[in-house]
Amino acid sequence: MRNNERNDSAGVGFGFWVSNDMVNERLMTPGPTQLPEQSRLAMARQVRHHRTEGFRRLFGEVLEDLKYVFQTRNDVLLLTSSGTGAMEAAVSSVVPRGGKAIVLESGKFSERWRLICEAFGVHVAKHTIAWGMTFSPDDVARLLAEHPDASAVYTTLSESSTGVAHDIEAIARVVRQTPSLLVCDAISGAGAIECRTDAWGIDLLVVGAQKALMGPPGLSFVAVSPKAWARIERVERQAFYFDLLAYRRALADTEPPFTPAIPLVAALAESLRQIRAEGIENIWSRTRLLARATRAGILALGMKLAAVRPADSLTAAFFPEGIDGKTFLRRLEARFGVKVAGGQGLWKGKILRIAHFGKIDELDILSTLAAMELTLAEMGQPVKLGSAVGAASEVLASAACEKANTQSPTK
Repeated sequence: MRNNERNDSAGVGFGFWVSNDMVNERLMTPGPTQLPEQSRLAMARQVRHHRTEGFRRLFGEVLEDLKYVFQTRNDVLLLTSSGTGAMEAAVSSVVPRGGKAIVLESGKFSERWRLICEAFGVHVAKHTIAWGMTFSPDDVARLLAEHPDASAVYTTLSESSTGVAHDIEAIARVVRQTPSLLVCDAISGAGAIECRTDAWGIDLLVVGAQKALMGPPGLSFVAVSPKAWARIERVERQAFYFDLLAYRRALADTEPPFTPAIPLVAALAESLRQIRAEGIENIWSRTRLLARATRAGILALGMKLAAVRPADSLTAAFFPEGIDGKTFLRRLEARFGVKVAGGQGLWKGKILRIAHFGKIDELDILSTLAAMELTLAEMGQPVKLGSAVGAASEVLASAACEKANTQSPTK
């Protein structure tokens, strides 16, 4: 997760680059993530035309690899947009204007489902819980009983504004017994934590490229079940570019309906090859280990986790009392080149968010915790230097020993 690239000679660069050229950058945010070298090189190649057999082969490979990552045999559609574009498509193509949807709102990004629904004239039955908490399947069952005319239930796998992982498997068991569709934002979760689209019964899975998939920002995906297609076919068209039926028609020729971001697709193909080579369940396991190590380090610093059911894709924690969050984040980046995310909405300035997916490895976690220790100490916080790194190292060492013991031949 290191990058030695410099700002331009005028001193004006992208805002996230550190100003000290001698400091290596470590991008630890829950999106965008840094790219594998092969993915970066793929974007440097000459652009190919998208209506050619060569691109169709590449496009088909990407769609098949996405199916593998999402654990689905259903159609997967690729859109040239951020994840929000795919969210919009999953509303405008699914719920008619004047229709009703249930929105499970628990943070800044699940709130976006409600805002998109309202923009398309959808009546929203909103169920809001406190930030950091998780939804009860019983509440979802009650909402469905109260609103049997709801076209869909909109929810989130990993609410990256709070670090919560919702129990989508349990929620799906409730929703699939009704005519409603389950639409899940897995933008910060798919490819990092367990997500079994078909086995759980998710009707539309929305994902972005720039997080655990290690792709460049600008691509998003929607996996669509047969139950969802039956509903979409009955909804009056409300969009042109984000009309999911247009993308399904184009699948017959293994190509997108509009000009895609060709270099981004080529880069994503390289990242997906690496994911496939490692194996999605191995990635889930690795991410889980990094999450355990990160949380151990955070707790050793006396910080409080923000989520009652922490996601393995990222860790969110409150700043210690008396520490100004904005100042801490600035110092952490300027002093050590470590870029973690701050809070949003209600928790702006109150929490930090550290990702542990994609290219992030054990040393990235340990160096981030070490930088946090030093930054807190320099800001006057009583910190035992080495405590966070030591706690995280214990988790990693224990896992390594356990793995070695299980792999060693018995005598």
